Amino acid sequence: MATILKIAAAARPVTRTGISLKVRLASLVAACVATASCALLPTAVHRAGSDYALDRPLRDFYDTAFVLTDAGKIAPRVVSLDELAQVLVKYDVVFYGEIHSHPGVHLREMELLRALYDRDTQWILSFEQFERDVQGVVDDYLGDRIGENALINKGRAWNNYLTSYRPQLLFAQAHGLPVVAAEAPGWTVSCIGQWGTGILTQFTATERAWVAADLHMTPGPYREKFMQFLGASPSHGGAGTTPEAAQRAERSFAAQVARDDTMAESIARALTQHPGYKVLHFTGAFHAAGFLGTVERLKLRNPALKIAVVDAVEVENPRKPTFSADDARDGTALQLIYPTPEPFVAGEDMSGFNMKVKDEREASRCKYSLESAPTGK
Repeated sequence: MATILKIAAAARPVTRTGISLKVRLASLVAACVATASCALLPTAVHRAGSDYALDRPLRDFYDTAFVLTDAGKIAPRVVSLDELAQVLVKYDVVFYGEIHSHPGVHLREMELLRALYDRDTQWILSFEQFERDVQGVVDDYLGDRIGENALINKGRAWNNYLTSYRPQLLFAQAHGLPVVAAEAPGWTVSCIGQWGTGILTQFTATERAWVAADLHMTPGPYREKFMQFLGASPSHGGAGTTPEAAQRAERSFAAQVARDDTMAESIARALTQHPGYKVLHFTGAFHAAGFLGTVERLKLRNPALKIAVVDAVEVENPRKPTFSADDARDGTALQLIYPTPEPFVAGEDMSGFNMKVKDEREASRCKYSLESAPTGK
């Protein structure tokens, strides 16, 4: 902005239709600020009380801003995608903590992948969105032994695969990049959520290998964060205060840990199998924000790894985007994004949705059982 203002100040007062060029330029600057439509104006962050604010609005659902924070160690500053890639390429593993249903996030994921590849061609792509037991299906697709229809059906691709993850997989296929199906199979996670970690003794050797060998159930910030989330989310079972509710909550945490540890183990193995490569891991923001979840479990397996986190943050008001100091500590960089619409409004009938959730839980019930489920696990 300072550059444009200097140009405006230096302009000779040539009059056209009664308005000097200086005034016209000043008006242009004002219009840019008001509409955030001027590409010449840089985006910046400033303090807004205890929070930080972007100096322009997010104009639409695809608009975004990357803010480099270095986990809160530096003053937040807006960077271009190329500048961000130049920072992230120096890391061993990059976690992209996404909002799964946000197209604006997936667009930037693909752009970042391209920018990282331009700087270093040795990347492994790791996906929460594919599970360990379908690694062979993913490999067959990448090797042109099956088509996309088989990948989607046999690989149990997510329902937003075509718009959200197809571009990344096609890029990997075109450039010969290894791809990791990192997540534990959903039914194994459901088993742990229903019975606790003791149910793993009932699995076959093949099934047991689909879940991380070591599960880290230790207390700490991640467990506290998960329990707070559980307590505020009735659709995830709630936390409750009865002994039965407390047991359900502990088993839910065990299921979450199984997912985190399995993804961490998958990434660690991939790095061992492909010396000299780096990993770009696509996952839900909860698994990576604050360098917790999968990130801390990967660190337990290899403390020497240099790990970065890109944390997608939905702003409350896209006209005046803000983020907190806590947000700044949650990632190496933040992606400020337009908020997704509320799924329900006050007073709306949710019975159909609740029935669907119930049916999905019944459909994923564990095929194994224990005579006596282990208490508190």
